[in-house]
Amino acid sequence: MPELPEVEAARRAVHENCVGKKITKCVIADDSKVIDAVSRSEFEASVLGKLIVAAHRKGKNMWLQLDSPPFPSFQFGMAGAIYIKGVAVTQYKRSAVKDEDEWPSKYSKFFIELDDGLELSFTDKRRFAKVRLLKDPTSVPPISELGPDALLEPMALEEFTKSLHKKKTEIKALLLDQSYISGIGNWVADEVLYQARIHPRQVASSLSDENCSTLYNCIKEVIQLAVEVDADCSRFPLEWLFHFRWGKRPGKISGENASLLCSS
Repeated sequence: MPELPEVEAARRAVHENCVGKKITKCVIADDSKVIDAVSRSEFEASVLGKLIVAAHRKGKNMWLQLDSPPFPSFQFGMAGAIYIKGVAVTQYKRSAVKDEDEWPSKYSKFFIELDDGLELSFTDKRRFAKVRLLKDPTSVPPISELGPDALLEPMALEEFTKSLHKKKTEIKALLLDQSYISGIGNWVADEVLYQARIHPRQVASSLSDENCSTLYNCIKEVIQLAVEVDADCSRFPLEWLFHFRWGKRPGKISGENASLLCSS
């Protein structure tokens, strides 16, 4: 599913292309599984004519701040994705709608046109995403239940180490727990544990202080680098596990740059 780097790439694209523009058209899909607890007509009427003031993100969730509430909120689920017509937005490896597909895609759940003609669509091929209309997205689940954002709200190393030593959970399961740290999913967890040389099933409380420090740095470095390149996996280091985890690919996985990547 889309993780922090992919959702942050979407947020940045919206910030750079849509902020300061007015919504002149809105089309909400007739899909109550994805469009949560609001009718199509109410959703559309609530955002029409509104100005996009900002795009925010916490963990794997994003929301548009308009000039007055309520605000559209997006929980990306397994395959949620933001598309802006004519703008390249990095997609999660298994989320992408093909370029030759119709526009807006048949998978579009939320579509808006802005006063300069720009068009944006939130798609979901697998229907595990949630699109909500909320007065304050940070005050209600799922965002209100999230732990600190792995990019924006990192724990101090001492706090991180102490928290791990109190956890009897396997370390990968703990990293995937969004109430502990938000934004880390399967590929980021696998990457940081691989780079840190820590087995995914090792119990968190059994990690040494050195292990905790290495893991802390790997989380920071992997996420920061992925965000810096807008989650474009073609620009990830060649030694990253990421390139080898999607099906079969010949060659050995060395990860020989791990000590350099995670020592800063």
